[in-house]
Amino acid sequence: MMKQLSSFLLLLALLHLCTRTSGQSSPSGASDVTSVLRKSGKFTTFIGLLKSTQMDEPINSQLQKTSSQGFTVFAPTDSAFSDLQTGTLNSFTDEQKVKLAQFHIIPTFLAISQFQTVSNPVRTEAGNDAVDFPLNVVSNGTQVNITTGLVNTTVDSTVYSDGQLAVYEIGDVLLSPGILGTGAPAPAPLPPKAKKASPPNSQAPSRSTTASVDSSGATGLPHYAPMVASTGVAVLAALSLCL
Repeated sequence: MMKQLSSFLLLLALLHLCTRTSGQSSPSGASDVTSVLRKSGKFTTFIGLLKSTQMDEPINSQLQKTSSQGFTVFAPTDSAFSDLQTGTLNSFTDEQKVKLAQFHIIPTFLAISQFQTVSNPVRTEAGNDAVDFPLNVVSNGTQVNITTGLVNTTVDSTVYSDGQLAVYEIGDVLLSPGILGTGAPAPAPLPPKAKKASPPNSQAPSRSTTASVDSSGATGLPHYAPMVASTGVAVLAALSLCL
């Protein structure tokens, strides 16, 4: 009887130990970012975005590797997506949706305390273009502020953190010029070239032409001079005969 009781107590102890260990394990092996988000129950739209753009797959794949630097994910709540202008997400092209998902993912693990010393702008999966994808994160030790040039928000809570994956809840969807297609303004068009001014008096007769005309006139007058002289002589002769 005592032997059976001892075996029963040992079995209970083993079950308790297994239950305790299971409770300390991360959700779904801690390598499935969507499972982490789903457990919270308020990131349905963001989960859909990650899945439709297939951005959840490379995250989960990299987390399986021991050499991975981990990931930091800023997860907008369903309310954050609801606050967007109606139809915004549906109006995005597939490329814009990929960039939107990538802009919420930092390809390295950052604990909440590391935001005090992180270099800005922070590189995201969308790239490190400070014009199209400027993500600046500043912490004063008690609050973490995020700005993109278009959106200002804060980290509301830590959803999950295990040294490889950090998920932080934010109250706004992070938008940037590179996502909306409103990057750096194109340079202003050059003013039209001015028409080449015509040289002065280009339409007026040239001096040579005038001179030619005058010269023609001057050359022509002597041809009439003998006739005029002859006529004058004849007139004088006639007057002298009359007298």
